[in-house]
Amino acid sequence: MKVEEEATSAVLNRLRRAQGQLAGVIAMIEAGRDCKDVVTQLAAVSRALDRAGFKIVASGMRQCLATADGDAPPMSEAELEKLFLALA
Repeated sequence: MKVEEEATSAVLNRLRRAQGQLAGVIAMIEAGRDCKDVVTQLAAVSRALDRAGFKIVASGMRQCLATADGDAPPMSEAELEKLFLALA
């Protein structure tokens, strides 16, 4: 399964955001910041990574469903992503 070009941009943006957040977490730990603040930022990194992963999965599923037979139109990428996020 290859990530579609249009999804690639969104995934890369999310991963870059997560990378920046992770650098922030590292800096917070090095600076001896409060545990609550560190964990809050770490949770944000985790969510950003999850969202990037869901975007990749949703893109691939949309490709698969677009070729499926049947009367119902295939689900949109946004619909699939919303479903995966509901499970997280």
